[in-house]
Amino acid sequence: MYEAYFGLKENPFTLSPDPRYLYLSQQHQEALNCLIYGIAEKKGFIVVTGGIGAGKTTLCRALLAGLDGMTASALIFNPALSDIELLKTINQEFGIRIVGRGTKKRYIDALNAFLLQNFAEGRNAVLMIDEAQNLSHSVLEQIRMLSNLETVQEKLIQIVLLGQPELRRLLALPSLRQLNERITVRYDLKPLSREDIRRYIEHRLVTAGAEKGSSSFTTGSYDLIYRLSRGIPRRINAICDRALLIAYGRDLRTIDRRLVRTAVRDIGPGYLTDTDGRRRTAVILIAVLAAVLFLVAGTVWFFNLLDGMW
Repeated sequence: MYEAYFGLKENPFTLSPDPRYLYLSQQHQEALNCLIYGIAEKKGFIVVTGGIGAGKTTLCRALLAGLDGMTASALIFNPALSDIELLKTINQEFGIRIVGRGTKKRYIDALNAFLLQNFAEGRNAVLMIDEAQNLSHSVLEQIRMLSNLETVQEKLIQIVLLGQPELRRLLALPSLRQLNERITVRYDLKPLSREDIRRYIEHRLVTAGAEKGSSSFTTGSYDLIYRLSRGIPRRINAICDRALLIAYGRDLRTIDRRLVRTAVRDIGPGYLTDTDGRRRTAVILIAVLAAVLFLVAGTVWFFNLLDGMW
């Protein structure tokens, strides 16, 4: 709606994971390098974690878009599957056809035959699973078993798990120790720094067709966007998109702090709530309350003891 008003060809702050809009901050570049290294060196298991909206899916799409023709790829973006459904989906993603009734053994045999042929042709294979923190234990165990598809010298398939911080805690469970010990490449993606905010916003504007250096955002607005979004790309997109829409509706050309605050009010403060921060605050409050109760109980016991002595 506001694109033509600001000289843009398309919406620069859409929430879809378009790899063209990937902003390579230092840590996003490091995460991408880890993925490329793990796949190229056939490390077997690679895990990338990060908070909601940190850019994991966009990073994943950018990686897939950059793979050459010597790497077969499969992307699973709906992890709410049973172990046999997962095998079926992986086969479908790799273009493997199963004639007749599909069983777990037939899916694994067909996948192994495909990977061996792929290897014989000098090609690699990568399986990427997004939102992996939602995988069940049985499915994770099935994924571990897939890593056994290998030659004497190297892995036939590289498996990339992308997920929220809960994935790290899930993999650390004793029941998943065998899988966790096979993961040799890991990266935890953090929010953007304050210095990245301006470059991130300008990168998306230029990608959408704006002239370089013609940003409508003021220096103060960048600082406020950082504080309100806590450096999370998805939140930055939501704030900027609403701010540009409001500016268009009011016939304004500049996005200042006041307009950013209006945008956040329109979105709703709940959207920008830091769940982890609330959890930490709750834990602190509970600890303080427990300490107070302990102190009160101790005081009562002490005075009761004095009463008994007298």
